[in-house]
Amino acid sequence: MANLVLGLASSHSPQLSTPPEGWAGRGERDKGHLELIGTDGITSSFEDLLARCDTARIAKEITPEKFERRHQQNQKAIAHLSRKLYEADLDVLVMVGDDQQEYLLDDNMPAFCVYWGDQVKVAGHEAGPSTGGQHLIGYSTEDQHAPTDSALGRHIIESLMDAEFDVGRSSFLDPKRGGRAKGGIGHAFGYVYNRLMTEGIIPAVPIMLNTYYPPNQPTPKRCYNLGQALKDAIESWPRDIRVGILASGGLSHFVVDEELDQAALAGMQAKSVEKLMALPREKINSGSSEIRNWIVVTGATEHLDMEVVDYVPCYRSPAGTGCAMGFATWE
Repeated sequence: MANLVLGLASSHSPQLSTPPEGWAGRGERDKGHLELIGTDGITSSFEDLLARCDTARIAKEITPEKFERRHQQNQKAIAHLSRKLYEADLDVLVMVGDDQQEYLLDDNMPAFCVYWGDQVKVAGHEAGPSTGGQHLIGYSTEDQHAPTDSALGRHIIESLMDAEFDVGRSSFLDPKRGGRAKGGIGHAFGYVYNRLMTEGIIPAVPIMLNTYYPPNQPTPKRCYNLGQALKDAIESWPRDIRVGILASGGLSHFVVDEELDQAALAGMQAKSVEKLMALPREKINSGSSEIRNWIVVTGATEHLDMEVVDYVPCYRSPAGTGCAMGFATWE
């Protein structure tokens, strides 16, 4: 039977792969964001957020020295997760991430979608307006086609249906449709291929959650239960293989909310559905919605111990915008 031997979680923000001298430029672009969720749970423009926040405190967080130190912390944590990935000698990696209208659009946006095609396209990444004209560290500019484990993917779909999860499924990515990815998998997965799979591609089963877009975002409890069902699916697979599961995304962004993040991490470390259900629902929207991906992996790894490798609150503007980077293992 298959064994689920490793859990990993990592933020995937492009800020992770932006040199520190480019962080302030990302903060400048945040000024055009009209739906920033503040630490008070109120959604507002950048200017309104700036009027409400503790600018004196945040000013100490956006110095060049802090940018450089946090960038180095991030790179160290990414390298650590990459080492763990290969030390586990995995046959397959189940990847849990969200699609931000890169492939899935409003004509059909399932809460859960399992990809079970024979391979998946990972689109090359070019420097452009969204990156301030900078090439992202570690990213290929060429399209890649990565292998998957379609048989395990199908088994997971069937097992989840038996567990009363009505999951969507996809066996190919149509190059004629989709949003920004145009026939490729979204950036939640592209990050894993470009920044973590640095010593060779591991066959994967990508699972897409609609963390981001109302009204069919799964609840934290449903995400935890999905993780439990994924573990059952993996460990009922008759092949003798080693499987890992990875969450891509989070933590709080596009406003850094350290209190929210610490509450989420505490709930995960305690394996407490109750604590995770208590997370303020109005706050786990926008980028912070990706905490749901971490909750899925928490549910799948109840038999393993969680270690928070690092937590790095990466502020980038006087209004407190940025991304709190999180990195964790379950072993």
